[in-house]
Amino acid sequence: MGAAFPMAELDGDDELRMISETIALTARSLKKWARNPTAVMPSLFTATFYLALFGSSFNPANLIPTKINGFPLPGSMVELMKADLFAQAFGGAPTYITYLTSGVICLVLVFNMSFGGIDLVIDRQLGFLNTLLTDPIPRTSIYFSGVLQNLVKATILAVLAFVIALVIPNGLELPSSFGTFDILGIFSAFILLAFALSCVFTVLALSLRSISSLVATANFVTLPLIFTSSALFPLSSFPGWLKGVAEVNPISKASEAARLLIINGSLSANQLSTFSSDLAYLVVLAVVFGALGTLAASRVLRAE
Repeated sequence: MGAAFPMAELDGDDELRMISETIALTARSLKKWARNPTAVMPSLFTATFYLALFGSSFNPANLIPTKINGFPLPGSMVELMKADLFAQAFGGAPTYITYLTSGVICLVLVFNMSFGGIDLVIDRQLGFLNTLLTDPIPRTSIYFSGVLQNLVKATILAVLAFVIALVIPNGLELPSSFGTFDILGIFSAFILLAFALSCVFTVLALSLRSISSLVATANFVTLPLIFTSSALFPLSSFPGWLKGVAEVNPISKASEAARLLIINGSLSANQLSTFSSDLAYLVVLAVVFGALGTLAASRVLRAE
């Protein structure tokens, strides 16, 4: 049977071996993913759908009247009302798609993290996971490879979704002060969210025996998580009882942190404080979920 030691109990050689096995298993999964374009396209379609269709159809600026009692309003007045709406309710975003971009990328990450464990379930059904469990490799390598492969996929999909937002008509508009550090801050928020979710859903995939069970569990968890977040609409539009939930939702934290940089570029002192607290929240969440996930996966795999 393979070793099932927590990280703290591994000596130097065991740690190197665990890292080596984790990289090998991760590379195997990523090669399978890269050879299957149909595994990537649904995520890109989701990003395009939400940004291009949802971003246009549900654009709140479309609700601003252009006529009153049949008389057209001056174009400058309509534009002024639109600018006032976005300044007050959407953080000063120039367009709704600019506001929406960070939330849509978070949605893409959530969906992919929740269903990313399907490969582990398939490996179990095909007998590959059982083979690994009888080999003399650290069992934590199985868990960490699942987390790492999902993290790499999430990073690639987040970059592609960001590019889609930039190239679609009337899409993402970045401020003139936007720079390299803003890009790093944005994707730090996305990666921290993806890591925390991957830790949870990888444990679930190792615990469940069928794809249908994983899909049902993922839907049960992700849909409430998404619709109680500020990914698509500002917190100011939420009723009081739901606003408290949305404020501590990790999707809200990641989308808000990324959104601040996307809309503003250079942050004011208050904005920088908000960004820092959101990022700190995500760091703590990632550390806690990583530790709990490692412990839970170790117990699940030990019971095999």
